[in-house]
Amino acid sequence: MNPELARLYQRVILDHNKAPRNYGPLAGATHEGHAYNPLCGDEVTVRLRLSSGIIAVLRFEARGCAIARATASLMTCALEGVAVTAAASLQADFETFLRAPAGSARPDALGELAVVEGVREFPSRIACATLPWQALLAALSERTG
Repeated sequence: MNPELARLYQRVILDHNKAPRNYGPLAGATHEGHAYNPLCGDEVTVRLRLSSGIIAVLRFEARGCAIARATASLMTCALEGVAVTAAASLQADFETFLRAPAGSARPDALGELAVVEGVREFPSRIACATLPWQALLAALSERTG
């Protein structure tokens, strides 16, 4: 990773970790999912409200490393107002991108999520970056109340 990208990666990750967007409980959630990484203890809970197949509101709560928290924050920003089918596609693109060799093309659909590219240099941290997405998939497969 070039030094400029490394600085951007670090700045965005630290910003979203320190001041996460869409953090906290969600009253009236229609869906809730939880993901846990037993190797490091990271936990992410995602709550959302669907309306006609669109993610109308999305919130998360997380305990764990900066990468998991920051990725959850970035994910919620990217997915509010997005159709469930598009969210599932974005999740697949994100995971494929993280597992691809360094230098692989970035899918345009990732937008700001591509800043997590630095995780590819640390394969053990890919689990941290994908944990929020696992919680999202669990939420989409479950309905609360």
